[in-house]
Amino acid sequence: MLPIEVVSLKKCYGDIRAVDDISFTVKQGEVFGLLGPNGAGKTTTIEILEGLRAKDEGQVKVLGLDPWKDGYELHKKIGVIPQEFTFFEKITPKEAIQYYADLFKVKVDPDAILKEVLLEDSAKVYFDSLSGGQKQKTGLALSLVNSPELLFLDEPTTGLDPNARRAIWEVIRGLKAKGKTIILTTHYLDEAQQLSDRVAIMNHGKIVAMGTSEEIIKQHGSGERLEIHGTEKLANYIKENTELQVDYNRSRGEIVIPLKQKIDALAALAAAEQSGMDWGEIQTRQDSLDDVFVKLVSYGVNEQGEIIGDNEVKPAVSKRRR
Repeated sequence: MLPIEVVSLKKCYGDIRAVDDISFTVKQGEVFGLLGPNGAGKTTTIEILEGLRAKDEGQVKVLGLDPWKDGYELHKKIGVIPQEFTFFEKITPKEAIQYYADLFKVKVDPDAILKEVLLEDSAKVYFDSLSGGQKQKTGLALSLVNSPELLFLDEPTTGLDPNARRAIWEVIRGLKAKGKTIILTTHYLDEAQQLSDRVAIMNHGKIVAMGTSEEIIKQHGSGERLEIHGTEKLANYIKENTELQVDYNRSRGEIVIPLKQKIDALAALAAAEQSGMDWGEIQTRQDSLDDVFVKLVSYGVNEQGEIIGDNEVKPAVSKRRR
């Protein structure tokens, strides 16, 4: 049994299709990232999975249960940490864990849970005196009280400084190592790339890309390329004196040369030097998940899964007539 199975899920608010016929599955022990801009449909999808909102159409199974019909039973098996978690001000993390244990009617070792989320040093500090990262760790601790099979983490590092973010990352990696299945929503694309086994990118209610970060980058990215800071005149010179494809990004003043093989970079640099023109910094790079995400949500994809309408990078010169 897969922890999550979604088939042709739809949810509308009037004429707005918040979730528009999406399908996906999540495997046992997987960190699955659900990404998208505000209004993409992520929150509605997550709320349906958690049993907080009814679907309009489609099939949804979470831990083999219908989230809406079997919500009471499901909520005993999942853990949830909402965005910007908050709690009673004058309660310590250790007391909060015991409070949750009493609600769930389970026996727990608060110290063991605090150690698992790297919060043992703040076990007796009042919630209102904790740092932002420590408050998020408290939320993670509470989500573990009922020994959940599945965790929903909604933007768990929003607003945290880099050190606190990475501390939360370590907690999530530790939970994954113990076999927990995790649904992660985040606006930080580096976070998704670091933590997720697979991601689904949503836009306007649809899933526009899904797979590992590497698969999505390979399918929708621009491949490895050489970037040279220089003029359009230099770009034209390299184009005319090599067999390379040469594009020019006017907004950044960069010559962009796709690299089919490593030796292409040497040919481009040799031509640049031969030109006698000034040129600046050089680098080779590949698209990150962040780069691809921006293209997907800005321009969309066609039926063949190709990004459409991306006209930021222009050819350096028009094609010669043959």
